[in-house]
Amino acid sequence: MEAWRGFTGRKWKEDVNVREFIQNNYTPYDGDESFLAEPTEATRFLWDKVQALQKEERKRGGVLECETEVVSSLTSYGPGYIDEEHKELEKIVGLQTDKPLKRAFMPYGGIKMAAQAASTYGYNVNENLVKIFTDYHKTHNQAVFDVYTPEMKKVRHNHIITGLPDTYGRGRIVGDYRRVALYGLDFLIKKKEKDLRYCGDRNMSEEHIRLREEIAEQIRALHGMKKMAEIYGYDISRPAETAKEAVQWLYFGYLAAIKTQNGAAMSVGRISTFLDIYIKRDLDEGILTESEAQELIDHLVLKFRLVKFARIPSYNELFSGDPVWVTLEMAGVGMDGRHMVTKNDFRFLHTLENMGPAPEPNLTVLWSSRLPENFKKYAAKISVDTSSIQYENDCVMRPVWGDDYSICCCVSATQTGKEIQFFGARANLAKCLNYAINGGVDLKTREQVGPEIRPITSEYLDYDEVMHKFNIMFSWLVELYVNTLNLIHYMHDKYYYEAAEMALIDTYTRRTFATGIAGFSHVVDSLSAIKYAKVKTIRDEDGFVVDYEVEGDYPHYGNDDERADQIAIWLLKAFMKKVREHHTYRNSEPTTSILTITSNVVYGKATGATPDGRKAFTPFAPGANPAYGAEKNGLLASLNSVAKLPYEYALDGISNTQTISPDALGHNDPERIDNLWHILDGYFDKGAHHLNVNVFGVEKLRDCMEHPEKPEYANFTIRVSGYAVKFIDLTREQQLDVIARTEHKVL
Repeated sequence: MEAWRGFTGRKWKEDVNVREFIQNNYTPYDGDESFLAEPTEATRFLWDKVQALQKEERKRGGVLECETEVVSSLTSYGPGYIDEEHKELEKIVGLQTDKPLKRAFMPYGGIKMAAQAASTYGYNVNENLVKIFTDYHKTHNQAVFDVYTPEMKKVRHNHIITGLPDTYGRGRIVGDYRRVALYGLDFLIKKKEKDLRYCGDRNMSEEHIRLREEIAEQIRALHGMKKMAEIYGYDISRPAETAKEAVQWLYFGYLAAIKTQNGAAMSVGRISTFLDIYIKRDLDEGILTESEAQELIDHLVLKFRLVKFARIPSYNELFSGDPVWVTLEMAGVGMDGRHMVTKNDFRFLHTLENMGPAPEPNLTVLWSSRLPENFKKYAAKISVDTSSIQYENDCVMRPVWGDDYSICCCVSATQTGKEIQFFGARANLAKCLNYAINGGVDLKTREQVGPEIRPITSEYLDYDEVMHKFNIMFSWLVELYVNTLNLIHYMHDKYYYEAAEMALIDTYTRRTFATGIAGFSHVVDSLSAIKYAKVKTIRDEDGFVVDYEVEGDYPHYGNDDERADQIAIWLLKAFMKKVREHHTYRNSEPTTSILTITSNVVYGKATGATPDGRKAFTPFAPGANPAYGAEKNGLLASLNSVAKLPYEYALDGISNTQTISPDALGHNDPERIDNLWHILDGYFDKGAHHLNVNVFGVEKLRDCMEHPEKPEYANFTIRVSGYAVKFIDLTREQQLDVIARTEHKVL
């Protein structure tokens, strides 16, 4: 076959096995970045156009235009281009709608939410569409609220279980978009038709009936993808024959996903090494230059930067800065011991130089101390220059997920094309601790939300009494949390099934069940304060505990102090053990994360004072980060504390975001780069999972907040917690929260 000329291996030709194709055909690269090409004139022209549109979008309150008449589908629009008059400049074509940055109308998740998202920005959805999706077609959101129990509604309203994917698409399902390029859709359709033919033919159980319907929807989606590509003049029924086609075919697969789903995370997956195989073949054959290869990657990244969804205000509060999480991974090490760095990994990082820093795609380096030094230095250089990439520990993930996993949101791994994750938001453990102290009554609403246990009445908190009551409340919360997620995912599968993404995943797929923890460091420090110091309760006229006074010192999490760090390890393990006690939807495997994104502000606003000294309704520390001001012994001690958290108990991820003063890393860029990659080696060799790296001073943040009009701040990107964001796109409240985080001025 012409498309597979020069490619080696046997298994991947007989069955869908992209991982085997990659391992047989990729070329590791040990060199430096000197081969990289500058942006072409076409890239400069298109990026200038996009930046002008983004500037106009910001002037209009964050949304350029909303669709109100057309329900988004694979073929609901004709071809769309960044610049219609110069469409020949776009080496990779395809938009979500008919115009760049125009938000699609996507009602299947919930018509009220879709209409509210549009009205927030001054658009009114066609009344006939509202009627159809209210009276004639049930949506995911309506179905969820039909079956919610009163208790579920109460905990949701009181934000002790929060950020649930009941008002938005759950996301985190990564189609193996590489399959479109390697096999073409006709091959994939035949495989799915065979799966349908044999699914349950001798055992028509409820599960097989459901799966048969899902396979039929997947086949329909594959046919729809072919028609979508035909709109742009391409035939993706066959495999890609060139690097340009491979990039385009792959993007069409991803485009199908974002045309039909508006999930909280729409990752593109582990595509860099795969595409390098095609690019290298074309370079070797002389049909592609390095400048043209970089242009293909630049234009693909440009399309990822254009991905947008219409969101409701409450969603934007949780996930500030309009993130999409087009997470894209590079590097890592293969199961055979070869590193997987290719020239294409350099090209993807180089887009941050050719077009400047940007939050999307969410570039993620799968780190190992065994990666070639040249690549480690280049990645560190990009971090120092742009603060736009994140790092995850390939050495702790590879034994669990193999060497072909993708990051399906911010930090969570799934085997590419082999499994999916059911996203699960957060349980607010800081609020749970307060419920234990106040007998299940919410401080803010004064509702009886948790079990009506006897509140603590003593002036000073007793550690054993607190732990006893906390365990009761903890168990109640986890059970309710799992049941709520079971219900949500049942309804999402039924009313908002991700057919386009699932069509590019194995039919018999593994499923993980994600949960999450909010307020982690505050619970750890609160328990430490109660155990090692004296915590006095401050009560109102009704005897309700509204604040605390800490008398004496206590060990804080984030200082490499075993006393506090052991409490952190206990808390994580206890949560996960409680989750595992309960049935999870579709026999999925329970996991958890310590990750709060920008939601730490919203979660904190719903939570009263905590015994660690945190004041009522103030932000939590993000993710697994120590509490603000708790870190007293420098960056390395803070990293050591987080590194102790066992990844096997948090397979959904342990997010750590650090801001490092440039002078703390060194007096010049070479010194800073050298120190940073050595820090990453040491941190990850200790078994840590994740690190966001910001290299700037707080003064720059303050100046950007006060003078967002300065040209140098238009694309000023920071890592927040699992993702990146333009600082000027955060609300002032969230900007102040980022400024309040610890800036490490010494290592």
